[in-house]
Amino acid sequence: MSSSVVGASSNKKSGIRQSCEIIERERHSNDDTYSMTSTFFKLKENEIMSAQFDSLKYKILLISTAFVCGFGISLDYTLRSTYTGYATNSYSEHSLLSTVQVINAVVSVGSQVVYSRLSDHFGRLRLFLVATIFYIMGTIIQSQATRLTMYAAGSVFYNCGYVGTNLLLTLILSDFSSLKWRMFYQYASYWPYIIIPWISGNIITAANPQKNWSWNIAMWAFIYPLSALPIIFLILYMKYKSSKTAEWRSLKEQARKERTGGLFENLVFLFWKLDIVGILLITVSLGCILVPLTLANETSQKWHNSKIIATLVSGGCLFFIFLYWEAKFAKSPLLPFKLLSDRGIWAPLGVTFFNFFTFFISCDYLYPVLLVSMKESSTSAARIVNLPDFVAATASPFYSLLVAKTRKLKLSVIGGCAAWMVCMGLFYKYRGGSGSHEGVIAASVIMGLSGLLCSNSVIVILQAMTTHSRMAVITGIQYTFSKLGAAIGASVSGAIWTQTMPNQLYKNLGNDTLAEIAYASPYTFISDYPWGSPERDAVVESYRYVQRIIMTVGLACTVPFFAFTMFMRDPELIDKATHEEFTEDGLVVLPDEENIFSQIKTLFRHNRSNKKLGC
Repeated sequence: MSSSVVGASSNKKSGIRQSCEIIERERHSNDDTYSMTSTFFKLKENEIMSAQFDSLKYKILLISTAFVCGFGISLDYTLRSTYTGYATNSYSEHSLLSTVQVINAVVSVGSQVVYSRLSDHFGRLRLFLVATIFYIMGTIIQSQATRLTMYAAGSVFYNCGYVGTNLLLTLILSDFSSLKWRMFYQYASYWPYIIIPWISGNIITAANPQKNWSWNIAMWAFIYPLSALPIIFLILYMKYKSSKTAEWRSLKEQARKERTGGLFENLVFLFWKLDIVGILLITVSLGCILVPLTLANETSQKWHNSKIIATLVSGGCLFFIFLYWEAKFAKSPLLPFKLLSDRGIWAPLGVTFFNFFTFFISCDYLYPVLLVSMKESSTSAARIVNLPDFVAATASPFYSLLVAKTRKLKLSVIGGCAAWMVCMGLFYKYRGGSGSHEGVIAASVIMGLSGLLCSNSVIVILQAMTTHSRMAVITGIQYTFSKLGAAIGASVSGAIWTQTMPNQLYKNLGNDTLAEIAYASPYTFISDYPWGSPERDAVVESYRYVQRIIMTVGLACTVPFFAFTMFMRDPELIDKATHEEFTEDGLVVLPDEENIFSQIKTLFRHNRSNKKLGC
């Protein structure tokens, strides 16, 4: 494998020259001088630094440091997802777990675009450091929260940092790899999940989050930054090495000569380049629409509250205003319509949306379901929740090598979608009770395989469809659609849970006080009512009923998921950073292969013509 990876670098310099020529053409064909000048120089810096990673030892260092950084991010995310449940339980508001998840996802929608666009102008490393600061701030606020609103405020900062570090890490690995090996590089930060599922359960049990969740979160304010230091130092060192080259010195001299605009001009440029108005409109709109769905429930009759109704109506109006702004006024729209008009872009984005929608609607409440209605211990439940990540991480090196061999990804995504259908069917069948253990494990394994085949494959397909200068933007859009799917999925599952679970608990328990305890603090409830007790059986039956509705919705959404996979293009993953020929819109020139629906239509036409001819 190592010889193949090193061999991939033999074409690196020609790929760099071609990429720079593309950026140079775009730079001189655009009227926005400041925009293209700043973009050109930062991307050219990345190209020069990329040449420094030609040797095997630096490739190994890049992958190793990405692994260490990914270990810190992933372990914290895995543990914090569980600790959030204990935090909401301590506030006696466990049912609002999905509300926190929705707030996280809504904030992510706007922040993804900001990070991706700014990284082209200020550099990947600077934005990575900014994201790390947000990460630390959010962690500290969450750990000291004494009520849900304060915890949600901390989640906003934490999630800004979390999505930023993930996105910037992906872009850094993409900058320094060819399309052929990009899947291998991107999965390096995901490999820690080979270990995490088997230690996270033990960590949670030893940490006793029911009493110590605050300190358990707080410690990551210094653990994560330590895990990020190796890759930060590596990039700084490679930047130092690059600064010794004549090409770098020439670039810096050219940058000094062409630097234009003062502070005011730069601020105006950033206002339009980031599409601040569009980001605010879509973020507030989604917040107004999705968050109330997880707050209103029949027991409190909040649907009759004028504030809830007004918030929903306002969100709908703001969404249409957002679409009008993007179409008429935005100079650099969040949704570049010319780019999105090609099925090579909109189809993978549709796959991304439904992939994350299906995941979050099925897994948002999986941990409490395992504890309450399947008699799993906290250790076992944590391992089952993280089992899909283990399966995907374990198989990813082999899958990446297969991709490097075949250089195609569309069939993999179609197979991943088919696996999702099977997974959702198993979750529907094994949704609670003592006989569900093996079925849920099987569903989790299949979910891991589907995630392996879909998630990163779509990112690489989109990156292969565009120029290097557009790579960060299109990757940011892909991350935005993933968070949009996550937000809506979490909101739908939360709405179903809050609308249905209280009534089912009242109906099956026949005791209003006991039902309120089981609904607001389920972890406390199961410690008082062991498995097999009449009260516990009533709660299990309530959980089964609600899970049936949630999984039915998830299973139905795999149909449009599958349809989008059929329309995707299938660009070849060449041994260069980008393809050589692009359209004026920055899309790769590919043969106009027909999607499967067009092929079926052509087949039927052919059969009808044969019948008319009497064949």
